[in-house]
Amino acid sequence: MRIDLTGNTILVTGASRGIGRAIATELAQAGGRVALHYHHHQQAARTLAIRLGGEARAFQADLADPEACGRLWEEVTREFGGVDVLINNAGIAIESPLADSEASWLASWEATQRVNLTAAAQLSRRALLHFQEGGGGRIIFIASRAAFRGDTPEYLAYAASKGGMVALARSIARGYGRAGVKAFVVAPGFVRTDMAQDFIDRYGEGIARDDLALSELTRPEHVAPLVALLVSGLADHATGGTFDVNAGSYVH
Repeated sequence: MRIDLTGNTILVTGASRGIGRAIATELAQAGGRVALHYHHHQQAARTLAIRLGGEARAFQADLADPEACGRLWEEVTREFGGVDVLINNAGIAIESPLADSEASWLASWEATQRVNLTAAAQLSRRALLHFQEGGGGRIIFIASRAAFRGDTPEYLAYAASKGGMVALARSIARGYGRAGVKAFVVAPGFVRTDMAQDFIDRYGEGIARDDLALSELTRPEHVAPLVALLVSGLADHATGGTFDVNAGSYVH
């Protein structure tokens, strides 16, 4: 099976590093035209766009800013003339112990929901309106196994935000399928990224590896091919589905 994404314009949020970077690379190699969203890592995003070649472009936006989400969508659609696939990948994980002050704990909770869930919802709304006019499209949510098995007490907000993504994706799949829209969830476990490394540094390598069924920790490159398959349209009848990529550490 050969995946050919020629003619597809794909917006990947959080594309400058980690899972997003691997996804963007996989999609571009398959012929997709990729819009690379980034927040802080401008040089990394621009270097990636140059390396991918073709029509890859980097777009900056702080997804914690509601207005920036709208500007991002408008800039990408203006540059490329439209979007065929939205991949909601960008996310943050803020350590927030219950012993923090009420104000601090709540600020962390709201910041996490803002970036991980609300920004994804805003972009998905824009995509749905766009797709309804254009005959359909696909939305892929990069969630987490934490949405299903939970997380540690310091990361309640992260798990809750990812659970919200799952419900959002399923609702879109059920509500807009006849308009040609398909929605999917990819739920990684621990993936060897900078964000996961912060957690590993605190709790130790064992927490990431001891419950794996495989002998190595998942890498971003293990997630990207599945996303490319979902983008391709070859798995459209799995719309609404969740795909686990967690090295067998959580099976449901």
